[in-house]
Amino acid sequence: MIEVEHFFSCPYCGETISMILDLSIPEQAYVEDCEVCCNPIRIHYATDGEIVTAFEARSIEQ
Repeated sequence: MIEVEHFFSCPYCGETISMILDLSIPEQAYVEDCEVCCNPIRIHYATDGEIVTAFEARSIEQ
């Protein structure tokens, strides 16, 4: 398993937060709560096994 910390802005409160992403899985989509405002964020990312090639964090209303 290859893990990397990825920083981004919460789509609700705008605070910079981070999540640990598993780069050994080529593509993932899931919902995780913001550690600051606790709102649910839809996370989607893709990787080539070594780096994050695409990342999106959206509110669940979008």
